[in-house]
Amino acid sequence: MIFNKLVRDKIPEKIKNNGEVPYTRVLSDEEFRIELEKKLLEECNEVLKAVSLDERVEELADVLEVLCAIGALEGKDLNSIISVMKSKREKRGGFSQKIFLEKTTK
Repeated sequence: MIFNKLVRDKIPEKIKNNGEVPYTRVLSDEEFRIELEKKLLEECNEVLKAVSLDERVEELADVLEVLCAIGALEGKDLNSIISVMKSKREKRGGFSQKIFLEKTTK
């Protein structure tokens, strides 16, 4: 079976444990960045397709894992990303009020 995609670190071992042989390689930083972006889109789509709350939480955790990897590639950890998020929330608000902007006029 052909995958050609970024997988979690322990997936090759699980494949071996299932009696299959995984063929892998380590990506360059640029390849890793590209594959993380693809993985982010994949995981976001899985969030949208999730049916149950438990499934949605699992997929949100996957999105967060990818975001952490992207941040790490840029030299930022989750705490620094959360700090920026809090700063933006303080300045511009969050989404807790469920505001939907329909239009503006002058």
